[in-house]
Amino acid sequence: MKKIAGTTLFLLGMVVFGQTKEDSIQFSKISTEVLNNGKSYNELRELTKNIGHRLSGSEAYEKSVKWAEQKLRDAGADKVWLQEVMVPVWERGKESLHIKTSSGNWKSLKMLSLGNSEGTGGKDVSGEIIMVKSIEEYNRLPAEKVKDKIVFFNYPFSQSFIETFKGYSDAAKYRVTAASLTAKKGGKFAIIRSLSSAFDDVPHTGAMRYEDNISKIPAVAIGSTTADELEALLKSQKITATLNSNCGMKGEKLSHSVIGEMTGKKDQSIIVVGGHLDSWDVGEGAHDDGAGIVQSIEVLRTFKKLGIKNNHTIRVVCFANEENGVKGGIQYGKTVKENNEKHLFAIESDAGGFAPRGIALDMDEAKRKQIQGWSELFLPYGVYNFSERFSGTDLYPLHDMGIPAAELIPDSQRYFDIHHTEEDTFEKVNRRELLLGAVAMTQIIYMIDKNW
Repeated sequence: MKKIAGTTLFLLGMVVFGQTKEDSIQFSKISTEVLNNGKSYNELRELTKNIGHRLSGSEAYEKSVKWAEQKLRDAGADKVWLQEVMVPVWERGKESLHIKTSSGNWKSLKMLSLGNSEGTGGKDVSGEIIMVKSIEEYNRLPAEKVKDKIVFFNYPFSQSFIETFKGYSDAAKYRVTAASLTAKKGGKFAIIRSLSSAFDDVPHTGAMRYEDNISKIPAVAIGSTTADELEALLKSQKITATLNSNCGMKGEKLSHSVIGEMTGKKDQSIIVVGGHLDSWDVGEGAHDDGAGIVQSIEVLRTFKKLGIKNNHTIRVVCFANEENGVKGGIQYGKTVKENNEKHLFAIESDAGGFAPRGIALDMDEAKRKQIQGWSELFLPYGVYNFSERFSGTDLYPLHDMGIPAAELIPDSQRYFDIHHTEEDTFEKVNRRELLLGAVAMTQIIYMIDKNW
């Protein structure tokens, strides 16, 4: 690295990128403004405490649409609108899971039905539990060993991965496939060990899927300590389980994503920053993904407050239905294509409101190297990881259209302790960490707007 006429030049491979002293000064202004005057934390309190969890299709989600619409106007958007989206309606209802030991005693287990699961129709469904530690072990079981049984998939979240999202990805196949795997061999319902990095008794929900032409049997999750206790019991005795649940799909309904933007001064090419407005129906959806919503609105507010004249249109998208359908992201991508809108870049925050550590870059190598060439600007703010290659779930339709996509990378160590649980509440969010995420997103949008 060497300095030439006030410009720091970085050499990556054979490509040289420039960044000016002005950029460093602007980064500092952005950070100072957000950390001192940012409204993200207070807005997250409003969203979580006044509205709470926001499952697609629920009355609470519709309240959050009106809330987001007003917050975008307050932040200074010159255009705000609602984008129509047909979303699935899934309801949980009452549910219970009991086990009976060889002594004849019944015990209630703390549990959650998995999202999109069908229930028992309010009737008791009972059977003997059999346990497997992996899909491979399950696949070796003959169908007659599974028929009329309850299958307990006791696959633990791997503690070996430093990046906990890799542990989550490794275990997620059990949540997604357990019901259909069990149904194929005639089982009555499936129990999974929650996708949790914590050792506690908090069950995690999350989306599961049914295969076509396979019976839609229930699937539920139990916490880590309950899973360990159940494993110990099964080693010494026969255990019977009874599930009673009222969850299920209730068709579709019209809902909305919420969009606000500041029109570009140079052209109307679009830079997207966003998160998803919906959450699961437990907890308050604070980290997942209230944090991403308020951080995205903060980007727009900061540009406005600092008087940064954006060259391109900066658009905030509060996506509907990420959790159990991704219908908001799909509809947004479809509309972009239909309207032939030019998008330069899109970034989502959907990995929690913890301290930012990097930005994942899902784009061609030339653009990756250009952004990586700005990395020293971010170092004073604790943001250093630009090596990952992925983007937010809502942005997949844009990425598939060739639009450069990205995702904020917060510190992940605590995220899967509370992900998709009753523990995902406002109190788990640290004000400075949340605001620093908004700082990093504003800074990357500033650099993209200036240089692309």
